[in-house]
Amino acid sequence: MSITKALGDQLAADLEALTPAPLTEANLRLLPPHKGVYQLRRGKELLYVGKAEVTLPQRLGKHLRKLSGREGIRLEEISFTALSVDEDFSAVAPEKLLIDRFQSAGEAPWNENGFGINDPGDKRDTTVFASDHFDQLYPANLNWVIRDLDLGGQNLRPLLKNVKTQLPYTFRYAYYRTAAEKFYERFDVTIDRPEMTAHEFFLFLSATLPDDWQIMALPGYVVMYPKELRSESARKYYISGEEYAPEDLT
Repeated sequence: MSITKALGDQLAADLEALTPAPLTEANLRLLPPHKGVYQLRRGKELLYVGKAEVTLPQRLGKHLRKLSGREGIRLEEISFTALSVDEDFSAVAPEKLLIDRFQSAGEAPWNENGFGINDPGDKRDTTVFASDHFDQLYPANLNWVIRDLDLGGQNLRPLLKNVKTQLPYTFRYAYYRTAAEKFYERFDVTIDRPEMTAHEFFLFLSATLPDDWQIMALPGYVVMYPKELRSESARKYYISGEEYAPEDLT
């Protein structure tokens, strides 16, 4: 008898017995602040199974925010089920049990396919992703509206921090403990409108930066560095106030 298989089957059965609820902030507020496991669905299709090592509302809230900033996904189609787990996660590894069970049945395509909520890190900026990678299927929405921008002249550093907080996907830029830190502190910009799309902001921002800086939009996130970086996965580049397709820079 496989104890782990039996436990995985029990978790799966308990989750399947639940009625999926729309993935909304209102529904997440109804969840108890417990650790647990959960599923994400689109209609009857099981997309992803995961675990919450802190609380279920916190983990699912991060997924809600990420999905809100993606092209090709309608939030009203996404639902979830969640189950509190009392035992020590490190001992029973419920997420792995569920992943193995559902993927063996051809389900949970978002698991181990780039749906994770963490910044992939700069070493992944030049990675070529497969056509079925999550970020390729559902790229970051560059038409996301950045709101409540402070009008007038201001320092670049707090502006970048504000935009980074508002965007529902990673916006990474060179900052602390680098030469860029001093650059930000002495660099001011002028904002003339309270709202911009991410695309408009990156055009504006690239126009204010020195010529050796660029902004690169990758499938799932955006990076800004004072160096020439090229990636086969790049969607577009913003340089000196202009937008460039990858083939324009080859």
